[in-house]
Amino acid sequence: EINEWAWTEAERRVGGKPGADAAQHEARLRARLAKEGSPALLALCDAAASRGLTFASDHKATSIGSGTGSLVWAARESSTPAAPDPRDVDWKRAHDVPLVLVTGSNGKTTTVRLLASVVKAWGRVPGLSSTDNIVVGDDVVDAGDWSGPMGARAVLRDRRVETAILETARGGILRRGLAVTKADAAIVTNIAEDHFGEWGIFDLKGIAETKLVVGHVVPRLVVNADDDVLVTLAEEQRRDRIHADVAIYSLDPAHPVIVRHLAQGRTAAIWDGGNLVFARGAKRTVVCAAADVPVTLGGMARYNISNALGVILLATAIGVPKRSIAEGLKRFKGTPKDNPGRGHLYDFGGAKVLVDFAHNPHGMRALIETARAMPAKRRIVVLGQAGDRDDESIRGLARETWPWRPDRVILKEMAIFLRGRQPGEATGIIRDEFIRLGTDERVFSHAESEMEAVHAALAECRPGDVVLLPTHADRQSVIDLMEQLETLRWEPGQQLPSKQNLEPGT
Repeated sequence: EINEWAWTEAERRVGGKPGADAAQHEARLRARLAKEGSPALLALCDAAASRGLTFASDHKATSIGSGTGSLVWAARESSTPAAPDPRDVDWKRAHDVPLVLVTGSNGKTTTVRLLASVVKAWGRVPGLSSTDNIVVGDDVVDAGDWSGPMGARAVLRDRRVETAILETARGGILRRGLAVTKADAAIVTNIAEDHFGEWGIFDLKGIAETKLVVGHVVPRLVVNADDDVLVTLAEEQRRDRIHADVAIYSLDPAHPVIVRHLAQGRTAAIWDGGNLVFARGAKRTVVCAAADVPVTLGGMARYNISNALGVILLATAIGVPKRSIAEGLKRFKGTPKDNPGRGHLYDFGGAKVLVDFAHNPHGMRALIETARAMPAKRRIVVLGQAGDRDDESIRGLARETWPWRPDRVILKEMAIFLRGRQPGEATGIIRDEFIRLGTDERVFSHAESEMEAVHAALAECRPGDVVLLPTHADRQSVIDLMEQLETLRWEPGQQLPSKQNLEPGT
């Protein structure tokens, strides 16, 4: 309310209008305070805090403890939070379960799901919230983007949950803060130039500062050492704002930050070129071979090797033994059912098709790095971007793709993601950047939708080709198409099935 008050006044004054009556703003604010104020809730919150228990309250419910140790009181019909007297609470029934926060620009959802697989191998029931859904064990509780505080509280209040894993998005942090005041471990996977200009964030340092808020509530903070801005800021904040033990991970065992970190006797995870290794000081423990983790695509997908290293550090922070970590990493197949839209590799008669959710330059760089490890007669890619990205971020997609030297670039329109731009504007920026880099104009073709672009790419590919399909607007439809083609044993050069024959279940 105060921020909106300040913003409204700023708009009026910049526009040359007189300021509004401050008394009106004050009256409105006091009315909200009176409505939301609840001494009874504060008393319950203080009682929970004195016992070291999680407390949460919103328009749906009030709760103490978490997971199997949660006690929940539903809100009254007026959406007024319930506030039992602390003297009437059976505190012996309340406790907290291990809790992990996962944030970063890319890799969050895969990290959440990888860790959930590890927790299952440990013999515990994981509860997770993510940008895709809320899942408890194998039960999908709700679909949709639940990476904010409401998704977190839904997991924390489910009495089946024995370990909570909460994807924590930047937007939720900036608008509503963290859902909890304490957790057992947190990770920041990386930071990337994405969504600049939203919620007052205009540079990488601003993104890093936002993501690192998770480090304020945990004893163990895990940070990607291969992200220079992130790891530098984490160490700077460790001297004043972050009091957690910082564990780091890297794809380079000789990384100067890793070497210095381990020389201080601290904790890290590294990839030695073959194995995923847990390290503390001079001691090294091999967890498993990277190629044995399916989501690494036999070791080609370095970004998922990095995600697995982060999971190793999170899992050890909550007490998971190394054998369970290895088993959980190996169990997670990364199929569309396990990890929809993220790193699915198909082989259609010798043509490799890679489907991924890469949606910003950082994610595209990781996808291209994986593709470059695959031999290819020809290289085909489908590209488009949402209209709410700035021009530089849109050009970044072309710059990150160009080193792969694609033989065909199919530019896709995504009507549902225009977000203020005109049709053809975002794709035009991508095309112009490719041409500026030296790409021949004959490389390009245009599609009016994502599915049309995918069909065009498949119709053109031949054995030995590699096709990249970054999917956004029609992700599930693209996955359904791939699954149907596998069932039909489709091969390049064959006619693609008609739309009516590609419906799920046919």
